[in-house]
Formats: sequence, structure tokens, C-alpha cells
Amino acid sequence: MMTLYKAAVIIPTRGGAAKLHFPLDALEQQTEKDFQVIVVCDGDIDGSAQVVQQYKERGVLNIEAIVFEENQGRSKALNAGHQAADAHVLIRCDDDLEPSPDYIEKHISHHQKCNSEVGVIGLYLNNYPETPYARAYGRYRDKKFREDAYQSTDQDSWMFWAGNVSLTREIFNKIGGYDERYRLYGWEDVDFGYLMHKTGVKVLIDPELATKHHIAATTTASRATRALHSGAARSLFVEKHGTDVLKNLDPAGIWGTAVKSVAKLATEKNIEIAGNTIDKIADNLPHKISEKLISLLVEASAYAGIRYPSRARKVF
Repeated sequence: MMTLYKAAVIIPTRGGAAKLHFPLDALEQQTEKDFQVIVVCDGDIDGSAQVVQQYKERGVLNIEAIVFEENQGRSKALNAGHQAADAHVLIRCDDDLEPSPDYIEKHISHHQKCNSEVGVIGLYLNNYPETPYARAYGRYRDKKFREDAYQSTDQDSWMFWAGNVSLTREIFNKIGGYDERYRLYGWEDVDFGYLMHKTGVKVLIDPELATKHHIAATTTASRATRALHSGAARSLFVEKHGTDVLKNLDPAGIWGTAVKSVAKLATEKNIEIAGNTIDKIADNLPHKISEKLISLLVEASAYAGIRYPSRARKVF
């Protein structure tokens, strides 16, 4: 099938008016010029569509907006953007990423040189403000996450499918899109990655595509709350695919007992109170103790989401 562009960049957003300049300014500076940009506003609550219009009027980008009248979820936004794209290579770029000038070029190159179907992942380089959470936990965990991802095998690299990825239209059509039942935080991307793996698509992680990310979770409370919602969203993945494809997340030993005990109390309100308290004292404690306190709340919140999914009330 003939396509108009080499690549399409799909940017899902909700309430992203203040941060869309990060990807859009960067996309104006790309070495590769033959691409389109589709921004999907999942309910325009802050004038995001007007931001897109301003970039369109600048005339640098081939850019369009798809605007939902109300919030329908990230999966539906992703599907709408991918389906509307007029390109062979489809790139998902979240609205808080700041790609390097060769971002499009590198994504396209993988699909041009690969003789078989491939999905491509670039990880995040999380950009933290100076907060107690970042100093005690965020930057260290961010680095460790990337180290673990780069050591992953072809059998588990799909688990890192997220917001900086690319595939061909043929693969997207074969998978059938993102599952629109995912309405909590996350797992629509892990689900999609697993379906690619299950279908026989090779999923690779390119360290050169690691991209600056203006992360939203900059406090202990916000990070733990997202862990709660992610844990709850996991239940749909397990319902679809079973538990055998996932790592065992049941904590054991003394640490596991502590995680399970805190999880019993981990509601959205309690997580906020505990996270804010930890951030107030973190800089005055030994670094290792601060890191352990934050880790305990984050892991307990994730476990609470798995065991008590009804506690996660917000949809995304």
C-alpha cells in the first residue's frame, strides 16, 4: 500500500498543553523531514488542540490534531492516531518526551535494514527536578531500570514496550491495536508488547534511542500512586494471558512481610499522606534509609493495586 510519509509520530495527550512543546519543538529540528505528526487529545481540557494549531500555523511540521470530546483512555487515543497515520513506520512519542534531532531517522533505519518484522524500543532518560524523591530514589532507580532493560533477552524485551517505540503499519494491523479496556495507569503498552512477542515479532531495545523524558512522577506520593494504579491495571493482563508470562511479584521474607503489611493500608489518600511525610524527612535521614522507605511505599502500593484493584479509582 502506498503511503504519503516515511513515518508518522503519534502523540497521545490529556492535559498536555504545557508540555507539548517538548516533543513538538524537537520534532521541528529533525534531520529526517519526511514524516507527519498526529496529536490525539483525549478530551481537550486545557487548550491542547490550540497548541497543535499554533505549530501547524508555523508551517514546519506536517501536523494534525484528533480531538475526543471527552476522555476515552490512552489506548483509544493510540489506536485513533495509528489508524489515521499515512505512513509505513509508526512511532509512538509521549507528550513529555524531548527527542534528539536524529530520533525519526534512527527509528526508520531499524525498519529499513531489518529483513524481518521488528518492534523498536527507546527507553526514557528521566529528567528530575531537585526533589527529595529524586535524590533518594528516582535517579538511582531510573539508572537501574535501564541497566536491567539493556541486559534483557529476546524473550523478555517486550516487557519494556512503552511510550518511545516504533513498528510498521503491517505489525499494528496484525496485532489489532491497543486493548481499549485498559483505563487505569499503564499495561496497555506491556500487553501490546506481549502480543507482538507472541505473534513472533522481534522486539529490540536501542540504547541510542534513549530519549529525554520530563517525568511527571517527581514526588514519592505521585510515584507510589502510579504504582497503585499500575498494579490494578495488571489484573486485566493476567485475566487475558495468565500469570506464567510475568515475573513473580509476590514479595517474600522479612521485606515481603513489610510490603504486604503496608499494602493493607495503601489507599490513595494514605499513599498521599505517607509519601508527603517521607519527602519532608528524606533529606535528613541516611540516604539508604530514605531509599528503603520510598521503595517500601512504592512496592506496597503496587502490591495493593494487585490485591485490591478497586482502590485505584482514577482513569487515564
